[in-house]
Amino acid sequence: MKKYLLLFVIAIFVMSCSKKVEIKGKIAGSSPLERIEFVEASGVATLPLINIGLDKDGNFTGNFEAPKDGMYLMNYAGKSNLIFLKGGQNINISGNSATFPNEFTVTGDGKADNEFFQACQKYLITYGQTLDIQGLSNGTEADFIKGIKKIEADLNKNVDENIKKFNPGKEITQWKKNDVNTAILNVMAGYELSQMQKSGNPAFKVSKSFTDYENKLLENKEEMVKSSPFFRQYLLTKLSPEFEKFAQNAAKGKADITASELFDDFLKTKKDLSQVAKDYLLSFVIAQRDMHLGTSAKASAKIAEIIEKDIKDASVKEDLKKMQFAINGVKIGDAVPDVKLVKQDGTAFKLTENGNKPTVVVFYASWNPYIAEGTVPVMKEVVNFYKAKMNFVYVNLDDTKDQFAKTSSAMLKGIAGTNVYAEGGLNSDAAKKFGIYGFKLPCFIVVDKSGKVASRPYMNLGEQELVTILDKQTGLSAPMAAPNPQQQQMLTPEQMQEMAPPPPPVETKK
Repeated sequence: MKKYLLLFVIAIFVMSCSKKVEIKGKIAGSSPLERIEFVEASGVATLPLINIGLDKDGNFTGNFEAPKDGMYLMNYAGKSNLIFLKGGQNINISGNSATFPNEFTVTGDGKADNEFFQACQKYLITYGQTLDIQGLSNGTEADFIKGIKKIEADLNKNVDENIKKFNPGKEITQWKKNDVNTAILNVMAGYELSQMQKSGNPAFKVSKSFTDYENKLLENKEEMVKSSPFFRQYLLTKLSPEFEKFAQNAAKGKADITASELFDDFLKTKKDLSQVAKDYLLSFVIAQRDMHLGTSAKASAKIAEIIEKDIKDASVKEDLKKMQFAINGVKIGDAVPDVKLVKQDGTAFKLTENGNKPTVVVFYASWNPYIAEGTVPVMKEVVNFYKAKMNFVYVNLDDTKDQFAKTSSAMLKGIAGTNVYAEGGLNSDAAKKFGIYGFKLPCFIVVDKSGKVASRPYMNLGEQELVTILDKQTGLSAPMAAPNPQQQQMLTPEQMQEMAPPPPPVETKK
C-alpha cells in the first residue's frame, strides 16, 4: 500500500510543477480562417507560443509550455488583450467575435484571477477619464506630488476591494500592485522630463520629496523589470537625458553603428543599474530596433556577439537567440535541415531531392490571407520565369492533412512545383527547424543545388534582394526595380520612448 501511495504523491508533485497550459474555448460568430495566438507579455521575446485554428463553430483547443506564471497577450483578428495564466492550468475561454478579445470570459482554472484583473482594468479606464494629468503637471511640484499620491491611493483602494470580491491568487495581486506603481512611475518620469525641458537647465533636479516618493514605489524594482515592459519604459524615460549626451559623442564618425551597440556601450557606463535591469533594457532595445528582416548580415553578427557577451541572464539570452533565429532562419551555407514532409499521395519527400537544381522553398497555409490575395499571382510569374532552372517546393502548414488536401491543389493550381505537407502545421518538425511562425507566412527560402541554404527568409517574393539571389542561382536575369536600401539608424531618446509599449491607459479629462 505504501508503494502505491508514494507513486500517487509523486504524480501530484509532477502535475503541480507542470508548465503546460491547456487551452480550449469558443468564439461565437468567428470565421474558420481566424486564429488565436498566445504570447508571453512579460518576457523579451515576442514570438507566439501557440497559434490555434478555430473550427466552423468557433471552437479551439491546444496547449503550450508557459515560460512563467504571469501575463500573456492573446491575439485574435488583429486585436489583442492580456490574460493571466499559470503553468498547469486548464483554461476555458469564451467570447463573441464582435468584441473578442476586448471582452472575454474565463471559466475553470484562472477564473478568479482574470475576473479580478478585468475588474481592475475596467476601473482604471473609467477612473482615467476623470483625471486631468496635464493640469496636474502644470501646477507646482508639491501639488503634483499631492495629486499623484491621491491617484495611487484610489487605484490601490480599488485593487484591495477587488481582492476581497474575487479572491484571486497572490501572483496576480502582486502583479497588479506592481502595475499600479509602474503606472504612477511613468507619469512621474514624464513630469520630470517635461520640467527639465521647460527649465532649459540640463542640471535640473526634482525635490527630495519627489525622489523619496519615487523610491518608495521602486521597492520591488527587480521583480518589476522582469515582469513589466511598462516598467522598462519608465527606466528608458529616466535614462533619456543621459543617453542623449552619450549618443552625441559616441556615434560621431560611426555611420554603421547599430542602436544595440550604442545602447550596450551606454549601459556599461551605468554603475547604478543592476545587471538584471541592464539585461532586460538591452534586450528590449535589441528586439525593438535591430531585430527585423531587413537587418544586414553584418549587423546581425554584431547583435549576436552582444547577446553572447553582454546579456548575462540565461533565459533572456535564450529568448533573444530564439528571436534572432526566427528572423534570420537557418544560417546561409549550412545544409538544409532534414525535415519530415509528405506528398498528397502519402509518400515521403526530402528537400534534397532536387535533381541538381537550386530550390525555392515556399512555406504557406491556406488560412493565411496573403497567400491567396497577393502572393499567388506574383508567384505564377516568378515560377514561370525560373522553372526551367529551378525547383519550387510548396510546404503547407495547415493544421491537418485533410485541410492540406482540400485547399492546396486549388490554391496552387497551374503553378509548377512540388506540393507537400508538414505534419502538425506550425508545430511541425519543418516549422521548428526553419523557424517559421504565423507572422512570417508566406515565407520564401532559397536552397542551392548542393543542398545548402542560400538565403535568409523572405516574406515578399518580389524583393529585389531575393530576385538577385534567384538570378545568381539560375544564371537568368529578371527585370529589377531601382534599389532602395534601408540604413541603420541611431537610437535617439525619443525613439527609446516610442518603441516601448504604452503604459496602462490613464486618459486626460476632456
